[in-house]
Amino acid sequence: MKTSKAKSSRKRKNGNSPFLWIGAFLVVIIILSFVPSIDFNPVGKKVTVMPDRSHVPIGTDPGPYNSDPPTSGRHYAEHFTSNFFDTNSYTYPEGYLVHNLEHGYVIFWYNCDLLSEQQCITLKSEIQDVMDQVNMYKVIAYPWPSVEVPVVLTSWGHMLSMQQFDSRLALAFIDKYQEQSPEPQGE
Repeated sequence: MKTSKAKSSRKRKNGNSPFLWIGAFLVVIIILSFVPSIDFNPVGKKVTVMPDRSHVPIGTDPGPYNSDPPTSGRHYAEHFTSNFFDTNSYTYPEGYLVHNLEHGYVIFWYNCDLLSEQQCITLKSEIQDVMDQVNMYKVIAYPWPSVEVPVVLTSWGHMLSMQQFDSRLALAFIDKYQEQSPEPQGE
């Protein structure tokens, strides 16, 4: 009889330890705490958010940035309103536009230098159509000649480059990442 009591006692110690269950529970909780930060269905690519998002004086160079066009970083304390910009009349427009990104905007950075005149007109019309579909809510189109494709969409920490404009993909990007920013409540 001593043998069966010893086996029974060993079973309890090895399989039913409360510390083992608590430890397993804590491991599961830690793993699950990271799941919300995983994007299982990304649209475009994630860009590392720059640690410094402080305000700099208007007129000073807010860069450098870790992406072109920028998706986060230092910026001005002022922003642009939702609009389609045909020309760049600012020295450092990215200072304003990164502030927009911080407040949940999506920006269409387009480069007509890569297109014929008719292709540029078509691209602008397609971008404007998407902007109209979202009622011009927190969207901006801005000319950006340094991008190597006709259009790049950005939100805070995300980027989608398009060789050919795809309105369905642009709307999916807006739907997924608009308002996903440090201060989405701001205008």
